[in-house]
Amino acid sequence: MPRIVNIPTFEFESGEVLREVPVGYERWGSLNEAGDNAIVVGHSLTSTPDAQSWWPGCIGPGKALDTDKYFVVCANVIGSPYGTISPISINPETGVAYRDTLPQASVRDTVRLHRRLLDHLGVRKVAFAIGGSMGGMQALEWAYYGREYVQGIVPIAVGGRHSSWCIAWSEAQRQAIYSDPNWKGGIYKLEAPPQNGLAVARMMAMVSYRSLGSFEARFGRGRNRAGAFRAETWLHHHGDKIINRFDPACYVYLTRLMDTHDIARGRDEYGVTLKSIAQPTLAIGIRSDVLYLLEELEELCRYIPQSELAVMEGPHGHDTFLIDQDELNEMVLAWRRHHIDPHIASLERYEAGYSPCV
Repeated sequence: MPRIVNIPTFEFESGEVLREVPVGYERWGSLNEAGDNAIVVGHSLTSTPDAQSWWPGCIGPGKALDTDKYFVVCANVIGSPYGTISPISINPETGVAYRDTLPQASVRDTVRLHRRLLDHLGVRKVAFAIGGSMGGMQALEWAYYGREYVQGIVPIAVGGRHSSWCIAWSEAQRQAIYSDPNWKGGIYKLEAPPQNGLAVARMMAMVSYRSLGSFEARFGRGRNRAGAFRAETWLHHHGDKIINRFDPACYVYLTRLMDTHDIARGRDEYGVTLKSIAQPTLAIGIRSDVLYLLEELEELCRYIPQSELAVMEGPHGHDTFLIDQDELNEMVLAWRRHHIDPHIASLERYEAGYSPCV
């Protein structure tokens, strides 16, 4: 179970206000006395806040997210069932689950809630924010707190706004869930959720997360002992896994949350909004990604003044940032040492045996 902090009141972008809003999170390392050595990790759609479990190649002593030198925090997003308020959370005022009465959050709402968590933890500055996919959306939103608070960002495999292509994938997955007879308008019995619809939605997503080259290299036209194509078997395996660890209403809610992603919304023209990002930025794209195209990361770098592009060449598609972790770690580590470490004064004291506060 993640650690939980309850935020007394929280106002959504929509103006709706909720009380006693839980935020689930995990953390590694120690916050220094200055409170300026925090690294914020954003997780992807169905991931947990236990980032070290899905990014072990990047989080730990001596790695890009160095737990000997930095205070690494990953908080669960609004709408996810891993500790933060979601459709299946109990409304303290009614004693029943929020269901469809939970205000629809945006990516921006999630980052605002996570800022409240950081305040509670004593963080005064963020060394950098990093994340892939939905986590990358959060990293971009963190930039708008200004360089005085966030010193750098690393958006991975994401664009500055959700494309119509991504919105279409999200809607197709939602329709798979809606078509399950157990959906019942989202007011289903918790003991009888629309599992088949969720499984199909996850199977769709898994196709978008990989690439033709990845499927061909791994499966080809091979079959298993029962005669089914190996590609079919793999998809059914992932469909079966998701129904044992995720909630269908949360899945619908989070795909809608991702569709809100547009860093220019309510700010300025898109290019002007990106140009206002003052922090050093490492945009990491994946050449084989068919969901968030490399061109979207190139676009970020055309506009963001202090940006550089790194390209992962793996054949695994969107999931390359979760699969080729050694390569990703080296990219982020080199960037961090050049752009971030020189501005964290306490790092020299760590090397000299400085004992940080817990």
